[in-house]
Amino acid sequence: MTTSPDILEQLRREPGGEDLDLSWLDQPLAERGLRVAPGKRGLTLEDIATSSYGDIPSSTDNNTGRLRGAAPRTDAQRSQMLWGSKSASWSASAMLLYEEAVQRQWSSATDVPWAEMPELPEELELAMSQLCTFLTQVEFIAGDVPGKYAPNISGEFFEIGLFLASQIMDEARHLDVFRKRALANGIGLLQAGPGAIGLLTAQDFTEMASTLHLVGEGFVQSLFRMGEMFAQSEVDKRMFRLAAQDESRHVAFGVMHMKYVVETQPERREEIHTYLDRMEGQLGAGSAQAGLTGGGQTGEALAILLGGGTSETQLREGYMKLLAIRKRQVNEYMHRLEVVGLGDRRQKIAPMMLALLDPARN
Repeated sequence: MTTSPDILEQLRREPGGEDLDLSWLDQPLAERGLRVAPGKRGLTLEDIATSSYGDIPSSTDNNTGRLRGAAPRTDAQRSQMLWGSKSASWSASAMLLYEEAVQRQWSSATDVPWAEMPELPEELELAMSQLCTFLTQVEFIAGDVPGKYAPNISGEFFEIGLFLASQIMDEARHLDVFRKRALANGIGLLQAGPGAIGLLTAQDFTEMASTLHLVGEGFVQSLFRMGEMFAQSEVDKRMFRLAAQDESRHVAFGVMHMKYVVETQPERREEIHTYLDRMEGQLGAGSAQAGLTGGGQTGEALAILLGGGTSETQLREGYMKLLAIRKRQVNEYMHRLEVVGLGDRRQKIAPMMLALLDPARN
């Protein structure tokens, strides 16, 4: 459908109309008249991914600011977009997870009942502050990593960029809620963790998703979901529940990306195993990757929280419960790998993790 020549001529006869171009009005628009109705969840990205607007190319040379569906122009400025392949970054869950992220935003200032926080024994407060110190660093890094890749997403796959933006916001909120918890009862921040354990050195989106989403975010998600075991108050329980729902989105995004890569690029399987080898090796190296493996200062802090104190009996009970958390982390990690299509990882997994792994299901 094009604009009537009579209308164009009338516009040009208006005062100043001789300077108008208006050629953009005279272009054929294949989707003119398209109507999109909101569903039960409102008007979502999935609702508008319809007709040609939902045709996601397998590859593109579009490294301008043009989003999928818009008409190109010859004078468009080019960016440094590097990934023209859908498999480089695509996750089938991105649209749904972005909408969920937007709808389930929460405030660390008002959605955590800070006024109800009890005063705990000093050893428990110190332990919680140590755990929160570690988690502020973990979440700071977890926001930096996807931020590094967002500029490389083509406008043809803009949903991926939207999801990454929501993840960065989630991680920012986690950083601030754990920092607030460390300071709220007068202790403050304690011993910093070892650093990014290789996450910031990833050179490829799939390498990043392998190490950040499958391993790092997944292990932290398991920890948050077991927060009921070591949370000492409703304040702490609420904090871990809210953070866990966010982490679940991040993990789901990464799992679906990795599943797409394994299905469409099976030749990359050994490459992905190499990334997992490195990450598992770092987690099992004995340095203080506490919340992930249970070692170092943060592992000790978790044992104190889980046992309820620092007596010999309490610490023994705390370490037994910590072992249960570590076992759950490893088995949930293996389940993610099976969903992705990397069930053969069971034969390659690091010895430290293999010792905690349940037997394979028949």
